[in-house]
Amino acid sequence: MSNSFFGGVHPNDGKAATSKVASQKLPPPPQVVIPMSLHIGAPCTPTVTAGDTVSLGQIIGDSKAPVSAPIHASVSGKVVAVEPRLHPNGSMVMSVVIENDGLDTLHESVVPHDREDLTDPEVLTGIIRRAGIVGMGGATFPTAFKISSGLGKVDTVIINAAECEPYITSDHRTMLEHPDEVLEGIRILTRVFGLPLAHVGIEKNKPDAIELLSKKCGDDIKIVPLHTRYPQGAEKQLIQSITGREVPPGSLPADVGCVVFNVFTAYSVYRAVYEGMPVIERVVTVAGDCVSTPSNFICRIGTPLEYVFEAAGGFKTPPKKVLMGGPMMGVAQFDLSAPVIKGTNALLAFSGKEDRNVDNPTCIRCGKCAEVCPMRLVPMYMYMYERKNDLESLEKLHVTDCIECGACTYTCPGRLHLTQSFRTAKEKLRAEKARKQAAAEKAEKEVQKV
Repeated sequence: MSNSFFGGVHPNDGKAATSKVASQKLPPPPQVVIPMSLHIGAPCTPTVTAGDTVSLGQIIGDSKAPVSAPIHASVSGKVVAVEPRLHPNGSMVMSVVIENDGLDTLHESVVPHDREDLTDPEVLTGIIRRAGIVGMGGATFPTAFKISSGLGKVDTVIINAAECEPYITSDHRTMLEHPDEVLEGIRILTRVFGLPLAHVGIEKNKPDAIELLSKKCGDDIKIVPLHTRYPQGAEKQLIQSITGREVPPGSLPADVGCVVFNVFTAYSVYRAVYEGMPVIERVVTVAGDCVSTPSNFICRIGTPLEYVFEAAGGFKTPPKKVLMGGPMMGVAQFDLSAPVIKGTNALLAFSGKEDRNVDNPTCIRCGKCAEVCPMRLVPMYMYMYERKNDLESLEKLHVTDCIECGACTYTCPGRLHLTQSFRTAKEKLRAEKARKQAAAEKAEKEVQKV
């Protein structure tokens, strides 16, 4: 029996177009562009140079920083450039460009691990790190660091299979097509923490996945059907739904004894441990009213977005907006030469018919944004203070606790750009913090000179 969380909305899930469409392996493109920033944390430094020949699964970027994850070649071939290229976040990021030789020659490191390694938590964590596994639901937080920072604090392992964002069905298809691998990956994650049970939260709009995993799992995995409500898959809301525990403002899941992993992350853990395969590909849902043939593709990391859309038949009408991710939290794309990255679970293309913007967005003080905010924030005041550049008031209202789910923007009758204003507010606070820190360091140096 699942609990509930505060707030939330019920958008049309839009999943019918792809929920029954089996994942297809997309042939790798002639060239891949692999950014050295595929995760939250320190970017990697390229370990290859132009002219090098690389194999599939070979490490091509790494970092000694604790919050980071190695990056691997998603094809075999020749490195033709190591230079800044466009990242889906809109910035230019150092990238490794590989000309695909079409052979998929495996690197010598891509081998299954010895069975005796599968019982040692430290060894398993090392395998997970070397495989470059991150939060594959879109957050891209390095999985090995999440494990290390939670050891000794966690009593509950939760697998996020809610997939609450509209249109996206990549996790759904993974559960249907690879149930045994997903379940074994979950067992590995549970074993790392020395716990006897994992909870898997799946929204009830995926009854086939609930039924299939329930039949296949044993007493060590509990399938928890969840009410279909956005943002059910947000980490803190999922914890509350499954355990009844609330993560306090400014705290982390480990502070209430929980750790959450995405279901595709669990599948990736299985592949890393039992096949020796690092993260070189992921399932991407391609949908939206502009897409000719809505599909689920297994795409290599570094595949250009335009190549993926072409595989789905291209656009039947020119899109007004293209998103990487879902319509609630996705990032708009202005150039389809950007590549698929580890956090790419969907590519959506929408026409103007889906546009709900108005010329003069106006707050009517209805309070609906506060009613649906899952973090119990007051978006109408946060918006007002961001417009006034009142950073002190924004901090008092805990704007940094905003998970940017978009529920407030979705429900606002005045069509305010609420979520975007909170992203801007966070950037302003970060910049102000950096300014104060720089000023303090400068003052300290001045004192030392006296």
